[in-house]
Amino acid sequence: MSRFRSLSPSQLSRQAFVTAFADIYEHSPWVAERVFDLGLDARCDQVEVLHQRMAAVLLEADEADQLALIKAHPDLAGRAAVRGELTEASTAEQSGAGINQCSAEEFQRFTALNDAYKAKFAFPFIMAVKGSNRQQILAAFEERIHHSPQDEFSRALAEINQIALFRLQSL
Repeated sequence: MSRFRSLSPSQLSRQAFVTAFADIYEHSPWVAERVFDLGLDARCDQVEVLHQRMAAVLLEADEADQLALIKAHPDLAGRAAVRGELTEASTAEQSGAGINQCSAEEFQRFTALNDAYKAKFAFPFIMAVKGSNRQQILAAFEERIHHSPQDEFSRALAEINQIALFRLQSL
């Protein structure tokens, strides 16, 4: 188990906790609020324990809240990235995977896949891109677009929880 480097979650007030963890789940501070309201103890000063609690809150949320969180995520190599409108974490994650270095052809493939994926599933493609490159991401995109809506909804939640773990590990 690893401890947070920069803070001790169990020692924070509700406001400070929510502020610190509001964007661990993209534009969804309700996850941090619910985790805090369930109670924190010293075990929550370990990244993996806090992640487990946050992930459980997401998975136990109603489908409407889950869908809203999924839809809060930006497209990979999408218009928001081009316009510089991503959160700091999303910008770093996409840059780390080399998405910001797409060729015109790769960018066009991302755009076409984003559009097709959203037309089929009514939410954006979610992938925890840390440790992947843009070719691997495009391959995953092309594979997953053939999944069922139920499978992709579940997969999106799993990917979001993985993204949250990566974000927590950076604190």
